[in-house]
Amino acid sequence: MSLLVVGSVALDSVETPFGIKEEVLGGSATFFSTAASFFNPVQLVAVVGEDFPEAHVQFLQSRGVDLNGLVREKGRTFRWKGKYGWQLNEAQTLDTQLNVFQSFSPKLPESYRATPYVFLGNIHPQLQSQVLDQVRSPRLVAADTMNLWIQNTRAELLETLKRVNLLFVNDGEARQLTGEHNVVKAARAILALGPSTVVIKRGEYGALLFEKDHVFACPAFPLEDVFDPTGAGDTFAGGFMGTLATAGRIDRDVLCRAMVMGSVMASFTVERFSLDRLRELTPPELYGRFNEFKRLTHFDEFPLNAR
Repeated sequence: MSLLVVGSVALDSVETPFGIKEEVLGGSATFFSTAASFFNPVQLVAVVGEDFPEAHVQFLQSRGVDLNGLVREKGRTFRWKGKYGWQLNEAQTLDTQLNVFQSFSPKLPESYRATPYVFLGNIHPQLQSQVLDQVRSPRLVAADTMNLWIQNTRAELLETLKRVNLLFVNDGEARQLTGEHNVVKAARAILALGPSTVVIKRGEYGALLFEKDHVFACPAFPLEDVFDPTGAGDTFAGGFMGTLATAGRIDRDVLCRAMVMGSVMASFTVERFSLDRLRELTPPELYGRFNEFKRLTHFDEFPLNAR
């Protein structure tokens, strides 16, 4: 089944201890749609400027992403510049230029409005609600947010969360949103705000999935080489949502499988700058790592008669 993603398409400049890349392809919708395209057709809604390279458009098209919702407007493309230290857990933002993204007002093509799975990328909560006003009876609505929206647009965010089935946040955002220091208590508090499922991303420490009566813990895949964490959370969401859409159902087993696939997708993303690793990723590599993940985390029950 198809997926709809609404978010940013950007040009990133990134510095890590392993190198510097200038004006490479980035943005939440870009990372999400690239990851999800390994599983399902993806419809993308975003805005770019006159200066957005045609080669990037061709890359997304090569992944089978439907770009009828990608608008090119007069002006410059959204740009982000960040720097990571050796821990690689959190970026220091050096520069943000919203440019055409500042006046972004998502308008869905008619062919997108009945898409069953919707992902609201990290955009203003009023824009997220604007998207939900345009879709027709989606099977599942998932959303992402960030500290800026939690701090400055809390009322609008809380209204949007009432219309969301699944929320992706990192552990810091979960604490900020709820005022709870403990991640488990924070997740319970988020569930009380509207979503039936919350996924708390914890970077190199993995991710946690919470439902009312169910918790699933997923570790991060152990890697020797980590070059650039930019977009890892969005590719996690893309792998997660792609798995749900492929299954065509939402139950406990599928949600757990989606958590693992999200972690697998993110593990490939961080191995190169930008989307370079995903450009060369093959399905045998992807499913091979998924199966390796299962081997790494498998264990038998403890025998009751053991001493």
